[in-house]
Amino acid sequence: MAEAAPGQPASRPLPPGLDLLWGRRERGKRGPRPGLSADAIVEAAVRLADREGLEAVSMARVAAELKFTTMSLYRYVASKDELLQLMFNASSLGAESVVIEGHDWRSRLRSWSIIQRDMLDRHPWITQLPMAAPPVSPNSLHFVERALEALDGTGLAESQKIRAIGLISSYTLSEAKMANDAARAVAALAKAAQAEQAQPEAADGQPGGDGGQAPPFTFEELLRELVDEQTYPHLYRLAWDSSPADSLSEREEFLSGLDLILDGVQASIDRAKRGTGQQ
Repeated sequence: MAEAAPGQPASRPLPPGLDLLWGRRERGKRGPRPGLSADAIVEAAVRLADREGLEAVSMARVAAELKFTTMSLYRYVASKDELLQLMFNASSLGAESVVIEGHDWRSRLRSWSIIQRDMLDRHPWITQLPMAAPPVSPNSLHFVERALEALDGTGLAESQKIRAIGLISSYTLSEAKMANDAARAVAALAKAAQAEQAQPEAADGQPGGDGGQAPPFTFEELLRELVDEQTYPHLYRLAWDSSPADSLSEREEFLSGLDLILDGVQASIDRAKRGTGQQ
């Protein structure tokens, strides 16, 4: 554990997982296993989650992926919860050197959010991780540091900056989760259809069917089925609105929402400048 500076209170022990990530706990070295390390375990777990989803990740499955016994993993990673923390940190590998492009705070922060969204799309299992508190792994904090840097010179207080970053990050995570959940639902329907087609006969002796299950409803399609104009006049208009927005892709919808949030950040910056008399 790092020693406290003179006059400062002693460092408190970090929670399991964070102590390993921040070098406050020695990585396991008992019983040498050539080719096995905390890094190798995390890399295997990430490969497994990328391929089969977070539900596939267990200490036993990761051990099988590495061709080691399950117990050998516990010499390096204390628990599955700790493994999940290490995986989350690994998903942001290289965050300390990421380049945020743009000519002003808005374009840089927009770029930052898109980088985050692309990372979530590459590793959709992240959207299934429990998030009881803001992530404070080293790579996560490097990424937050880049966003704070993008807001330099805006006149916002530090608390306003981190609030704006938290809002953008929460929005990006929520949109990625909905897209991932929708993709998982479609995949589950396709799998069920394949299983039905593979059955020569249904349980009642009838042919198994053609597997032509309907795709999931969109939000607007559900509204058209459920709301009437008298009870829900505003939702009814939304359901039957034929404006160009109806043709936006999921990615375009995400960027449209992001721009709305950035408009709010701009309003906060304008208020801060008026308060200090800046033009």
